[in-house]
Amino acid sequence: MPITTEFEYLKPKDMDEALHVFSLYKEKARALAGGTDLVVHLKENLARPEVVVDIKALQELSGLTLKEGTLRIGARTTFSELIDSKVIKTRFPLLWEASLTVASTGVRNRATVAGNICSAVPSADSAPVLAVYDAEVLTRSLKGERRIPIAGWFTGPKRTALLPDEIVTAIELQLPAKKHAGCYMKLSRYDGEDLAQGGIAALVFSDNTYRVAACALGPTPARCPKTEAVLSGNKLGEKLLAKAVETVLQEVSPISDIRSSKEYRLHMTRIMLGRALETAVARLFGKGPKYGTGNIC
Repeated sequence: MPITTEFEYLKPKDMDEALHVFSLYKEKARALAGGTDLVVHLKENLARPEVVVDIKALQELSGLTLKEGTLRIGARTTFSELIDSKVIKTRFPLLWEASLTVASTGVRNRATVAGNICSAVPSADSAPVLAVYDAEVLTRSLKGERRIPIAGWFTGPKRTALLPDEIVTAIELQLPAKKHAGCYMKLSRYDGEDLAQGGIAALVFSDNTYRVAACALGPTPARCPKTEAVLSGNKLGEKLLAKAVETVLQEVSPISDIRSSKEYRLHMTRIMLGRALETAVARLFGKGPKYGTGNIC
């Protein structure tokens, strides 16, 4: 399908030039990094910007570093770069596991983590993992910089807290000090490239505290605080798991669409949460499946 929308293409040489462009055009400008969503939207006339701003050359947006317990993911970082990183695989294996489930190899080679959360689709695979790590989104405009907690990033389906004159520069996560393990459980219609019908990320700590977040089970990806409260301070067992499963159903609000019915999503939420928690606890004690295996429902 060809792109029929007319727009001006700009490729700023540095961040200052890019920020001036967004300051001038605001909501009439769209950033081009991986382009896996934007190009599709342009072809389908879902996006009709006056200017497309190619930010791939901006070195300030590159880099994947872990320094003093803070992981910084530059806005140009692709999912393939996360998967290839030994730091991510060994220190943030939950993020590594979720990255493996994103679309196909070809898409992961281009799609950026920042772009995934900027698209703000309810099914964004990276979102629940970033949520359980309490990530922050770093943005910049000519007016200055902002740090936006991931909990306040998604303001609605395909809507975020990013202002029209801002650029996302990076995403930062803190490495938890306590021993922990996690699992990202994804509901998919088939092996291979597919959007999540539902997703649950669970992070379990050695002091019996828990973090749980979901995607594709509501209008925005989000943490499940009531479920976390039920779990926290207790060792996972059959009765506790049953109570957590009943609680999470009060926190999700899935819809019926072309990929799944509301009823099926609710049924599978029970299964995903149970498997995610049991797998995370097993991994905490050096057991269970290796990261990246056995996490597709």
